[in-house]
Amino acid sequence: MIDQEILKNLKPGAKIKVHERIKEGDKERISVFSGIIIAHKRGNENGATITVRGKLGEYGLEKIYPVHSPLIAKIEIVSSPKKISRSKLYYVRELPVKKIKEKLGLSY
Repeated sequence: MIDQEILKNLKPGAKIKVHERIKEGDKERISVFSGIIIAHKRGNENGATITVRGKLGEYGLEKIYPVHSPLIAKIEIVSSPKKISRSKLYYVRELPVKKIKEKLGLSY
């Protein structure tokens, strides 16, 4: 279960690391995915989700995580954004990395 303090700080533009449990046969391991939150939907309800955009090699990758999923081991907030005036940052998909750093004040 994720701490309530972290749930309050999950805002679009925040850079986070998501530790997710992955089952492969009989074994279980934890995989870390880091990226920027571009959308947070349904507040703090049971069906709440966050969309995280990160880089995998030279490609952009988006993952949608249910916030209250038992498969999420923990969420770390690496850095918070400067003031952002939008609730959904879908425009980040089209921007090059250099512009993302300028607009959000974060390294992608």
